[in-house]
Amino acid sequence: MKSWVLSISFLFFSLLTVASTPVPKTFVFLFDAQHLKSSGIQVKAISAQLAPFFSVKAYGGNSDLALVLELPTDALDAKSLGAYWIGLPDGKKVQLQELAFKIVNLSEVQAAHQQVMQAYEEQLSLKKKAAKLTKASSSL
Repeated sequence: MKSWVLSISFLFFSLLTVASTPVPKTFVFLFDAQHLKSSGIQVKAISAQLAPFFSVKAYGGNSDLALVLELPTDALDAKSLGAYWIGLPDGKKVQLQELAFKIVNLSEVQAAHQQVMQAYEEQLSLKKKAAKLTKASSSL
């Protein structure tokens, strides 16, 4: 009896720890190179200012400049991250949302993408089943 009580309490507490693990979030900030140039700041400088608080990766190249922030918890959203103040080289401070032209929550986009792909695969499987049924009925 004692072992049953211990195993049930262990199961209960292990479920509590699994349920309380935070869901990480990933955000992408897209920047226009001309707008950043007119502000006098580079993506690497923005990344350096955010690095003490978040896991940050900066990307550049032939397309738009991007900054990827990975948050260990879901405590912050795109609006609160956009309100973060960035110091410009001339001493002024600007909110991150004023520098970035697009803020994307990759966690939400990825979940929506998975739902669309699952619905598409289900639709394909239904079409294949219907095609097999019509093929089988026509061969009779």
